[in-house]
Amino acid sequence: MDYPIGLRRVPPPDLESVESDPILVERMVAEIERDGPLTFARFMELALYEPDYGYYRSSSARPGHGGDFLTAPEANPIFGRALARHVVDAWQAIGSPPVFVIREHGAGSGSLAKAVLEGLATEAPELYRVVRYRAVEVEARRLAELRERLAAAGHGERFEADDGAPIVGAVIANEVLDALPTHRVRGAAAAELDESFVDWRDGAFVDVLGPPSTPDLGARLAAEGVVLKPGQRAEICLAVDRWVTDAATGLERGVALVIDYGYPATELYDPVRRPDGTLAAYLGQRAHDDPYRAVGRQDLTAHVDTTAVERAAALAGLAHLATTTQSRFLAGLGAGELLVELQSGPDATLQRYLEARAALVRMIDPAAMGRFRVLAFGRGLRAAARFRGLG
Repeated sequence: MDYPIGLRRVPPPDLESVESDPILVERMVAEIERDGPLTFARFMELALYEPDYGYYRSSSARPGHGGDFLTAPEANPIFGRALARHVVDAWQAIGSPPVFVIREHGAGSGSLAKAVLEGLATEAPELYRVVRYRAVEVEARRLAELRERLAAAGHGERFEADDGAPIVGAVIANEVLDALPTHRVRGAAAAELDESFVDWRDGAFVDVLGPPSTPDLGARLAAEGVVLKPGQRAEICLAVDRWVTDAATGLERGVALVIDYGYPATELYDPVRRPDGTLAAYLGQRAHDDPYRAVGRQDLTAHVDTTAVERAAALAGLAHLATTTQSRFLAGLGAGELLVELQSGPDATLQRYLEARAALVRMIDPAAMGRFRVLAFGRGLRAAARFRGLG
């Protein structure tokens, strides 16, 4: 299993210690009994997003030091402070409009929002005065918590409800696409595909193979020039096309930034490096490969097909600015300079500096989070627009 990031890569968890959500399992079984085996994409949709019972719809901690995984913004504010510089570049790239909206997908607890706004307040007060922060979250109660957190930090006037209308500004999605529901497939003879479905037998979820549920699965691989070897397992996330289209539709002018772990299609579907695909489950900041344990109480992810993201963005009318790594992106934004600044100033402490340094090392380490892909797209940018970290 090709587990993606150092902040999550720890010894295997005690899978027996956490039970599946019984009500969620009951709903899944009822659907299987009514309609037949589920596509894995449908299973994943229910496991993560079913109201009240899905992983991202419960009241329990998700990202963060006390949750099941730790994203870069949760690890340390230095990530958001660096990203604030990208926001400045985006604002200037569209002529410094009098109102600039940041729409963050998967905003979670607001760690990134808070750090970005603090970075703008410090380094670009003229932009801070005109910026508005909108958060997109599947669970409404988290939006209320985020609003309270920003208000407590003095940024309450910058936050506003998202009405879905097109914005002039920046769209940000950090570790969002990896959790979109994905189909699971297996290479068959004569370059054909089988799809892996989820059935319920003898009191447990099991994989069963069948013909693809949609020709779009084969069409995606064909468009990317990918042929799976017989027996090779892989994931195909068709949902990414709709997500990118919706995000692009919501951007009148500005920049869209996607940060996630993934590869171009030819690397993602490499039969030597990833013969079993990339699907992983996360529980208690530990990674494992059984999606049918702790259903509704563990995260499920798969690596992002960056070729599919770039293609969908082009079809949606966005210009591809760059695809780079998180390591290069943060270096170009001057994350190292921000770290040095933590050694001086009225709030400087050795502990704060050491924590930021340790977090930044993981964020830029090519063996950990540094290999994340950063994909940037734009619409309506000035011809002379320049972006730090994307060159």
